[in-house]
Amino acid sequence: MKISSIFLSSLLLIFPCLISSQTCQKSCGKIPIKYPFGTGPGCGDPHFQPYVTCNDQQQLTFTTHTGCYPITSIDYNHQIIYITDTSMSTCACTLPSKGFSLDWNAPFSFSDNTIFALLDCSTSSSPIYKSIIDDKNSTFPLCDSKGDSICSLLYSCEAISRLSLPISTCCVYTPVDLGPSFEMDLQKLQCTSYSAVYGFNGQEYNPQGWQYGVALKYKFNFDNDYPVICSSCEKTNGVCGYNNGQSFLCNCPGGLNTTTDCFYGDSWSHGSKNFPLKSGTMLIFSFTWFIILAFTQGWMK
Repeated sequence: MKISSIFLSSLLLIFPCLISSQTCQKSCGKIPIKYPFGTGPGCGDPHFQPYVTCNDQQQLTFTTHTGCYPITSIDYNHQIIYITDTSMSTCACTLPSKGFSLDWNAPFSFSDNTIFALLDCSTSSSPIYKSIIDDKNSTFPLCDSKGDSICSLLYSCEAISRLSLPISTCCVYTPVDLGPSFEMDLQKLQCTSYSAVYGFNGQEYNPQGWQYGVALKYKFNFDNDYPVICSSCEKTNGVCGYNNGQSFLCNCPGGLNTTTDCFYGDSWSHGSKNFPLKSGTMLIFSFTWFIILAFTQGWMK
């Protein structure tokens, strides 16, 4: 009986994939997780994993060198993620902030819909009010004059109006002006805070109804093609991931990893409509459980 128990325990250690759960999860909190994102190391695309992760509290977060930010939603059809910054000012409250920046090598860029408004900037010393001279000796300001209405509406909010700030201390700072490093350092720009808006929710003249946050675009690769091998993996109830060498892996229910797809995915989860287990895996699976059952029966006797 003692030998049987030891042998049974050894088998369970040798074949953990047959009894463990799927390592890469398909959701984080209420947000569905699809390629290129993942819930942890080895899940999703390795180029995105350092920036988008699911923490222990089931909160999907976006990380840059300026901090960690909650992801509120992901639009997979248009390839946009929406994040919020708890230090960002809105119509409901105004807070001091250090700013927001993207890592220069991150596979993200600002959505064209994202509008940055810098608040309480020093009109005498902030560089955003100084025109830049290019090689042709022409000058252009860093603030978008078409954003004056945004500033006026933001400064009409009770939380901001209590500060009695002149409209001239507000600057609409479009993403293209952040430079190649997408850097918005409010200390260097000598501004107290900022607000970011990615949508007006049909209420262009009501800042209380605006959609506050940052919208970021992403691409799968240079050609923005969805990987065929990942599509096959997901169609068979798997989750796309990678190994230590960053080669593709399909993480399947039960914890089994393959380099193609979950060839047993449909039959495992939805009955025996198909039986596509490959012969090698089927043999190992059947033999293992035969040995386990045999020794269990012997131990019970």
